Amino acid sequence: MSSSIHVVAGAGTAPTEKAAYDAALADANLHNYNLVPVSSIVPADAEVVTVEQAPDLGPAGNRLNVVQAERSAVGPETVAAGVGWATGPGPGLFYEADAEAEADVRARLETGLAAGRELRDWTFDHEETLIESAEASPGEHTCVVVLAAYGESEPIC
Repeated sequence: MSSSIHVVAGAGTAPTEKAAYDAALADANLHNYNLVPVSSIVPADAEVVTVEQAPDLGPAGNRLNVVQAERSAVGPETVAAGVGWATGPGPGLFYEADAEAEADVRARLETGLAAGRELRDWTFDHEETLIESAEASPGEHTCVVVLAAYGESEPIC
């Protein structure tokens, strides 16, 4: 049984840090789920796909498993976050990072994925990253997120 993991990014600005986070999730179309962070293993039968916005993954209020990178700041400042993944014929792995600059995020993702590959006796033949960045205006809260959403959402109760 194969399932999809949707990797998506978003950015948002709002009057508070939490509202900026919600706006970034809305930009990614993941704002109506209860997000449950998971460690960073890609199941062997999953397909990782990058999308502009997450598709409908079920009813509002459901729980959704995610790997998430997030960075927030009050401007003036740059914020960047990213998720990288390494996959192959078997299981794979995600790595998440955040920083003030895209280059720092990219370097952390590359270093983290390399360390993760070294810990596993798996075959990796594909590697990819998705990074989101934004300039926070003076006095405004800005947040960027990159999430890997696992499959469909499930009822929380």
